[in-house]
Amino acid sequence: MFGYVRPSLAKLSEEDKARFGAVYCGLCRALGERYGQAARMILNYDFTFLAVLLWPEEGAGSIHRRCIAHPFAGRDHYPGNPALELAADESVILAWWQIQDALSDPGRGKGKYRAASLALKSAYCRAAERRPDFDRITRERLAQLGELEAARCDSLDLPADAFAGILAAAAAEVPDPVKRRVLEQLLYHLGRWIYLVDAADDLADDFSAGSYNPLIFRYGLTGGELTEEAREGLTVSLDHSIRLMAAAYELWDFGVWSTIIRAVVYEGLFLVGRAVLEGTFQAGDAGFRMAARNKEQL
Repeated sequence: MFGYVRPSLAKLSEEDKARFGAVYCGLCRALGERYGQAARMILNYDFTFLAVLLWPEEGAGSIHRRCIAHPFAGRDHYPGNPALELAADESVILAWWQIQDALSDPGRGKGKYRAASLALKSAYCRAAERRPDFDRITRERLAQLGELEAARCDSLDLPADAFAGILAAAAAEVPDPVKRRVLEQLLYHLGRWIYLVDAADDLADDFSAGSYNPLIFRYGLTGGELTEEAREGLTVSLDHSIRLMAAAYELWDFGVWSTIIRAVVYEGLFLVGRAVLEGTFQAGDAGFRMAARNKEQL
């Protein structure tokens, strides 16, 4: 999984921070309740954002409960609803197939992926039964991506498109046809952005391990770092994807979630992308807070 899709905290009120946190905790609980405690290890911000995008117009308020991670103080969370259930199911499916892809990569160590595969196997079987279309599309798209990797494809667009189609498929169950089309476009360009940011984040490790990374072949890299020219070209491509996401976002009224979505699309993604390209991105929330503070100081 990834974890790059985060709102800029500086743009959120305390109420919106609490609302986003309650979705995050709600997704954690949905994963645990539907798939067991092991499934909580795949919790990330990307599918929290997906749940926000898919949130029903009439949703229950948050509630406060203790949990394994916070046994004393507890945390606010939203109870289960279709958006959280879909995000939980599809995050399990995507995580499973990413793990299988990693197991087939000769450049990667296998120990942790074998353990993760074993831990998620029963969860994946249940999730695939619940979301067969998403499971099929994920398998097909990752197979396309595998073919491009085997061919050492030197295009950014082709492998990014293969991955982007997976996220776009997450909108398939939205009943309103207009909103579904909006979300297909927004999620497609988000998927493209995630793929390319992840490629930049993994560049040094992929180069060292001899694993496929489209940036190596697109820019003819001879080391595990982007050249200045490559960084500039990749920045243009990433920013273009964000602008297309923003154009889709403006076509729908997301109600109380609008501020959070704007904080992701109009600043959070730019912050994370820049941090990845500068080599300062950290997976934990503390690293993102630091990136946000650095932005405010400019």
